[in-house]
Amino acid sequence: MNSPEPHEPEFLPLISPRFVYKVAGVILLLAALALAVSFAGRRLGENLALAGHTSSRETYDIFIGQDHLRLPANIIRFENQRMTRIAERVDLYLTWPALEGYSDKTRHFFNDVSHPEKLIFLQIAQSTMSRDMSGRLDPIYRHVLEDAPRPGPAGLMRYDAKSNSGYAGEAFFTATRPGRPDYVLRCLLPESQAASSSADCQRDVHIGKDLAILYRFSAKLLPQWQAIDESVESFIKARLVP
Repeated sequence: MNSPEPHEPEFLPLISPRFVYKVAGVILLLAALALAVSFAGRRLGENLALAGHTSSRETYDIFIGQDHLRLPANIIRFENQRMTRIAERVDLYLTWPALEGYSDKTRHFFNDVSHPEKLIFLQIAQSTMSRDMSGRLDPIYRHVLEDAPRPGPAGLMRYDAKSNSGYAGEAFFTATRPGRPDYVLRCLLPESQAASSSADCQRDVHIGKDLAILYRFSAKLLPQWQAIDESVESFIKARLVP
């Protein structure tokens, strides 16, 4: 009787199919993670470069009090205000003198702090006072201004605030306008042109049914006060929905 032949051992592969599948899965997972990190990095880089700005021209309907404004996204300063909504206020920024919003063409104006005269900032809210800045000249400001004015740029007259008043350190500029209330502007003038900011001077006006428009600009733009006032008024009126 022949003795049974010894069992021949099976030759097992050095790398099993299961191991190959696991390695392939890990490689695919790592590739997917790398792609996601790359995409997220690009998006983060783009967002950092935009610094809260947007070049989108999508329009939003914003209702403030009795007034209805239709505004493109790229002139709305803050991201959380870029939506159709009932609002207490909306903040805008515009290039000067073109009155344009943020775009590839204008981005250097929004990122270059060394040229504050290139931007004008606006805050639009429901009016809480019966008079705008022009209307407050005689009943309020006259009492806190020095009596002797000095000539200012482009036909303006400069009045310094009294040192014992709540406006100490500020300068007020006025100008007569035929058929209209006197122009009035408040400024905290910089010590030098280099120290100028985009908020050196401010003025508020009433527009629409019940809107108060507060706008700010660099003292470097004082010679252009009349063009700025007319442009801001026309710009807002053009974006009011009847």
